Amino acid sequence: MSTSDLRSTPLEQVHERLGATFTDFAGWRMPVRYGSDLAEHAAVRTSAGLFDLSHMGEIHVRGPQAGELLDHALAGKLSSMSVGRAKYSLLLAEDGGVIDDLITYRLAEDHFLTVPNASNAAADLAALQERAAGFDAEVRDASLTTALIAVQGPASEEILVAALLGADGGTEGFTAEDLAALSYYRALAGTYRDEELLVARTGYTGEDGFELYVPNELAEQLWDQLTAAGGDRLTPCGLACRDTLRLEAGMPLYGHELSLDLDPRQANLGPVVALRSKEDFVGRAAYEAADPSALPVLVGLVGEGRRAGRAEAAVRTPEGEEIGRVTSGALSPTLGHPIALALVRPDLAAVGTPLVIDVRGKDLPVAVVELPFYSRA
Repeated sequence: MSTSDLRSTPLEQVHERLGATFTDFAGWRMPVRYGSDLAEHAAVRTSAGLFDLSHMGEIHVRGPQAGELLDHALAGKLSSMSVGRAKYSLLLAEDGGVIDDLITYRLAEDHFLTVPNASNAAADLAALQERAAGFDAEVRDASLTTALIAVQGPASEEILVAALLGADGGTEGFTAEDLAALSYYRALAGTYRDEELLVARTGYTGEDGFELYVPNELAEQLWDQLTAAGGDRLTPCGLACRDTLRLEAGMPLYGHELSLDLDPRQANLGPVVALRSKEDFVGRAAYEAADPSALPVLVGLVGEGRRAGRAEAAVRTPEGEEIGRVTSGALSPTLGHPIALALVRPDLAAVGTPLVIDVRGKDLPVAVVELPFYSRA
């Protein structure tokens, strides 16, 4: 895809002014970094980072049977969520493979917002529209008119309160007490400049943080307000550090730890599939009939030194037998040593098992560890 064919977020001119380096990500021209990956990563871990995530999808499901539709369409039970709650779930294919992993918010009794990954937004929309047949509910795509901005890091709450509730915050429906009391996987709806604003305490970095959904036309104004409120405590961050942050937190990335070819149980996501709390859903029959016990399972691997295994690198026993592959790997900026997620043979997945990663033809001794690699205090 040529640069001219790429979609742009409503914040593209902001990123250009900030000197961002861009990349093609799922058909979007996205900032991969503004300066140093390591500095941006460290800012999120120690203070706060500001992300443009407007490439993500936003699909609204409304109607008297919106909850029932999502129960049918997704592997989790969404109809039992209370208003203001969020749930992580999976969209399965008929054969039990994973089409996408996504977060769904309940905004009202008859209104849900589900947020697909950018690379899967079109497939998710098509699947939800097809699965809506027979339900009194409407599926509407708002991906190209909705901006998503994230503030992540230990200073994120203080910065958000200053930005939204300052002298010219422009918001209604929020108080400092509301935002402080908002717990993980909860959301509050209000207005910003007389338009709808959703503030969610969710994120993909392993840190405390918020994700803010606003109409495209208000994205730059909101970004600027957050920047002014954060000052030198808030650093613009690109996709490169977002990847190392989520890897340290042990969070899966679709296309690496999840795919149509993987059973959710291989990625340790069996508990996400609601077999006991609801009846039939798309993919259930195939999921229950499958036996993943002999399939590779996802583990964390830790090594020493400065070399790191990358995606698709072979994983072997110390004796040289190939028993798996790396799905994501990096030199951890926070921990200072190599980390990797890998799919390995289940009999060699126990914590403490010594293994080897092939790093460009050289062996990197590693050991299986518990996930996540990093947890915030």
